[in-house]
Amino acid sequence: MDNRLGEMEAFVQVARRGSFAAAAKALRRTPSAVSRAVARLEARLGVGLIRRTTRAMTLTPEGELYLARASELIAEFDAIEDGFGRDIAQPSGLLRVNASVPFGLKRILPVLPRFLVEQPRMRVDLALTDDVVDLVEARADVAIRIGPLRDTRLRARLLGRSRLAVVAAPAYLARAGIPDHPDALPGHNCLNFSFRRSLDTWPFLIDGAVVQRPVHGSFFGNSGEAVRRMALGGAGLARLARFHVDEDIAEGRLVPVLDAFNPGDSEDIHALYAGHERLSSRIRCFVDFLAAHASVRA
Repeated sequence: MDNRLGEMEAFVQVARRGSFAAAAKALRRTPSAVSRAVARLEARLGVGLIRRTTRAMTLTPEGELYLARASELIAEFDAIEDGFGRDIAQPSGLLRVNASVPFGLKRILPVLPRFLVEQPRMRVDLALTDDVVDLVEARADVAIRIGPLRDTRLRARLLGRSRLAVVAAPAYLARAGIPDHPDALPGHNCLNFSFRRSLDTWPFLIDGAVVQRPVHGSFFGNSGEAVRRMALGGAGLARLARFHVDEDIAEGRLVPVLDAFNPGDSEDIHALYAGHERLSSRIRCFVDFLAAHASVRA
């Protein structure tokens, strides 16, 4: 195995400390191992670097020249490793994050300024979309997923769970009436998701059993935020994550309906990232930050 750097360091230690024994102690090796390393170095260079006598050890002219150059190279190598170690300890560089629109607006953007203040050497490229993207194709380091996980190749950190609720704007309820039972849904405009067209049903707890009820409406949105805004505008009923609409409910912009029939189901929210043995400090510190400051318990 090529160990030129080790042989170079062995020679430098011998030259600086004046003996093979002292160099061996500094390198935590045996004197014979240090002697063999220097001998291999001399053989490869084709010159003698050290004059050995029974009474003293001195450097040849070639040894003096090699010592100066080797000392510079070892110092540069140490500086590279020290600098890299500092970079690991202090995360830096660009982090690409892909998140759903609701989670990005409600959880990431409010705390992202604090993260950038705490990590001044980092930059964040945030893309908000409710489409399920491939991390490699999207060149994303971290992706936030809401709902069941499908890609088992990725590592996941649970950021929380959010219950769902059927909500509507007071203006819509004043116009269309308040449904008092899931069986009343055919008479209402139900806003749904374009990426969930195969799931045009909503679950309800009826007589102790969870029952799926078909829903129909005039609008399909490709993001939770689009559906929320249509509900705020009085377009119809929507079934959305509570973390997404809790503020609207608290301030009266949206009203929960059919709560007596809410099955209590929830969606898991995960941060996903590639599963490397040595996780990048950029990714680790961001995911840890989200877990501490953007988790969901709604």
